[in-house]
Parts: sequence; C-alpha cells; structure tokens
Amino acid sequence: MTDRITQDAYNLKKLIREAEALADESMIAFSRLKQAMLAARQNPEVEVVEGQRALMRLNQAESQAMAMSTSLLRVHDELSKIAREKMATDDVPTEIPAHAVAGDELATDGVPQYV
Repeated sequence: MTDRITQDAYNLKKLIREAEALADESMIAFSRLKQAMLAARQNPEVEVVEGQRALMRLNQAESQAMAMSTSLLRVHDELSKIAREKMATDDVPTEIPAHAVAGDELATDGVPQYV
C-alpha cells in the first residue's frame, strides 16, 4: 500500500467524521430552536396556535436532517468496507452494525423516507 492511499484514507476518515458531527450539530440546533419556539408560545399574550406552521416546518427539517445523518452513516459504512478490502493495516476501520444502515421505509405525509 502506498503512502498516498494511506494519506487519502486518513483524510477521508477525518472528513466523514466532520460531516457526521455537523449533521449532529444541525439536529442539536433544531432541538434548541424548537424548545425556544415552544417556550415563546407559552407567553400568555401569544395565542396557542401561533407558530404552529413554523413548528410543522421545523419538524420536517428535523426529519430531513435525520435522513441526511443516516445517509452519511451509510457513506461511512461503504468507506469502511473499502478500507477493509484495500488496506491491510493495524488501523481497524469503523464497524457499523447492519441495523444502523438498514433501509427501513418510513412514510411521512405519504412520502417514503429511508432512514
């Protein structure tokens, strides 16, 4: 195995973990936003229906972020498979359980989503 392959492998490992961390950060941000929106709606001067559409849209964005996170996990799994096949090294590729990347189909408003 060449030094170039090893360098590429370490770079890919770093970048996929960065992408996964950013996906997680976006979901954390969505959670904080939802919490703030719900807290604001608790104000007695605000009607209980205010912001309902915004909350529904935020839930949709959260679902899309989860789908993105799952897709990144699948990318990570594929890269790990390549590493196991091509790299004979002490650095063991990430083992991702099959159930974590399974293609279970969930429907939201009649639109199939794969998570």
